[in-house]
This record gives sequence, C-alpha cells and structure tokens, in this order.
Amino acid sequence: MNATLYLSTVLIWGTTWIAIHWQLGDVPVLASVFYRFAIAAALLLPLLYLSGRVQATNRRDHGFMVLQGICLFSMNFVCFYTAGLTVTSGLMSVIFSAATLFNAFNSRLIWGERPAPVVFVAGGLGIAGLVLMFWPELSKGSADLKGILLATLGTYLFSLGNMVSLRHSKKGLKPITSNAYAMIYGSLVLAALLAITGTPLAWDSEPRYIGSLLYLSVIGTIVGFTAYLSLVARIGANKAAYATVMFPVVALTLSTWFEGYQWTIASVAGLVLVLAGNALMLGLRWPDLLRPRTAKVTES
Repeated sequence: MNATLYLSTVLIWGTTWIAIHWQLGDVPVLASVFYRFAIAAALLLPLLYLSGRVQATNRRDHGFMVLQGICLFSMNFVCFYTAGLTVTSGLMSVIFSAATLFNAFNSRLIWGERPAPVVFVAGGLGIAGLVLMFWPELSKGSADLKGILLATLGTYLFSLGNMVSLRHSKKGLKPITSNAYAMIYGSLVLAALLAITGTPLAWDSEPRYIGSLLYLSVIGTIVGFTAYLSLVARIGANKAAYATVMFPVVALTLSTWFEGYQWTIASVAGLVLVLAGNALMLGLRWPDLLRPRTAKVTES
C-alpha cells in the first residue's frame, strides 16, 4: 500500500509542473490558483458527505485545517505560480526537492523527531543529482532571485503543511477529511486576496488552459494530496518527502517529449545519483518504509 501511494505521488506530482506552466499567461496567478482549489473543494467535500466518509471534527481541528489551507492549498501555490513567471519549471522542481530537508528540520523542531541519517544521505544524493541534471540552467546565472526566494518560501510552507497533516494523523483524522475542509479554507483565503488586491477573475478558454486546470484540480490536488498526505500519516513526513526528489525525473521525461530537452553526460550522471538516493531511501530501508508508523496523540 505504501509503495502504491509513493509511486502515485511521484507520477501525479511529477506531471503537475508542466500543467502549472500551462496555467501561466493571460489569467492572473491568484485567479488560476483560486480556480484550482475552488474546483477541488467544490468536488471533494460533497462527495465525502454523499458517501458518508466525512469524519467528525471539532473547533480545534478546524483551526488547524485553516492553517493547513494556508500552507498547502493557497499561499504556497501563489508562491510557486508567481515564481514560475520568471523561473523555469526545472529549477523550481530542484528547489522543491528541498522539502526533504525542510521536513527533517521541522519534524525535529515541532515534533522532536530525530531524522534517521539515511534521510540526509539520500536527500543529499538526490539534490546533488538534480543539480547535475539542471546544471545548464543553474550555471547560466540568469535565474530571477525573487522567483527563487518565492519558490523556496512555497516549499517551506509546503513543509509546514506536512507538519499540520501530521497533527491530524496523531489525532486520528484522515487526510481525505482534513484536505476537504482545508481546501475550502484555502479557497476562502484566495478569494479574500482577490478582493483585497482587486485582481480580476479573468478566464482563458483555450483547451490547454482548461485541461491543465481540471487536471491540477482533480488529479493533482484531490488525488495527489490525498495520496501524499496518506503516505505522511503512514511512514512519516521525512520519508514521504523524498518523493519530491523524484518529481523532477518525471518532469524531465515530459520535457524530453514536449520541450525537446537534450540529455547530457551530466544529466545522466545526475539521474543515476537521484535513483541511488531513491534506492537508499526505499530499497535498503524497505522494511522500515513499509512499516506503518505509530503516532502518539500529544495534544487535544
């Protein structure tokens, strides 16, 4: 089950980078991000109620779900989409892979969990491999500093959202329920920002925009986040976040098909390092990875 969740997360989120790229254009960033999560929220919560799968929640749960909505379903993606205007999707995926290190840091800071050394070794191999794979972009020195900082901030917010999801897991709250409410709160945050900034709800009728929006809303958000946060609940944020190192491999494969990416000796060597880190995290530690974590409830 954990292996299925892991592979699903890698394949789904590895394909969302190009879909996000197709969202950038005539429609303002705030509007595109709002459409994405408003559609996801409008679909998920009603479906859960109709199927009787919504768990009981209290006011404190909803307070944390508001925080989750800010970190995972609004502000982090405002950062990513805005960064995408000046930073290539490849470089953004490299930055996003730092989630492995952010999760290790935040797990220690917030939950007092000491990451296993394999997390840092595998993460280091993966990030080194990604640097080699995207070295031509990195070496040009033309990347926008503001875009890089926004992508880094978005990644850190994503990590904080992982910590909130861990809190839900410790309370016995399943990701499907917390996600449904958090998407609503995230959408409300985005609606407030649209009103405050006076951003128009522009629309793009091009099939590529509409198709990528629906893909991001249903597959990338509802299915992808449910798979990933279920993985966080089962094996912990540190191990689950290593999936972010594999996203660029999928993104690069798509770039080869759609954008004519040229493979080099450095990029092949980088791919080998990424796969080695993945084998270290998943292969050599496979018994630990497949063993569900037992979380203690630490707050009420």
